[in-house]
Amino acid sequence: MKIYTKKGDNGRTSLLNGSGVLKSDDRIELLGTIDELSSHIGLAKVLANEPMKEELSHIQQNLMKIMAGVADSMKREYKLDEKEIELLETWIDRMDESMGPRQFQFVLYGGCEQSARLDVARAVARRAERQFYRTAKHYVTDKKAMRYFNRLSDYLYTCARYMDYQSGHNREEGIRQEVIKDVLKNVKK
Repeated sequence: MKIYTKKGDNGRTSLLNGSGVLKSDDRIELLGTIDELSSHIGLAKVLANEPMKEELSHIQQNLMKIMAGVADSMKREYKLDEKEIELLETWIDRMDESMGPRQFQFVLYGGCEQSARLDVARAVARRAERQFYRTAKHYVTDKKAMRYFNRLSDYLYTCARYMDYQSGHNREEGIRQEVIKDVLKNVKK
């Protein structure tokens, strides 16, 4: 069987439930964004330590389930369980506790390669969340999956800060803050 079918050459594709839609359909855009997110998570996973690698793999499995739910919103087995949101919160809390008290302020991304990869994934997760809300205006969507994306971006942000902390790049935070202050000062002018 060949990888190409030529069925999409006319700007149409099929959802999991078999219905044909335009490639510009909100659901297709959402599926593409989630696929991009999973790719970025895979890229971050390459450098991750074993516990984080397992967490990121688990997230990718959830993303596959969510994608199936977007492509066929009537199947219950594609609905996300509340425990998956709670699991992300547990992982966030664990990392937060290990880093000690932090000040929440602007971050200049790229403290280390791992945090940079995680920050790109976080930005794509935020875009997927926004796309989910646009899609929900017109189609049935899994509300728990929408909440999952909000928590997922928090998780990825925390992972990135944790990796900066682990790599010692958090010591550069004072320098970063000065750069950010200078940028903001120039923007205001």
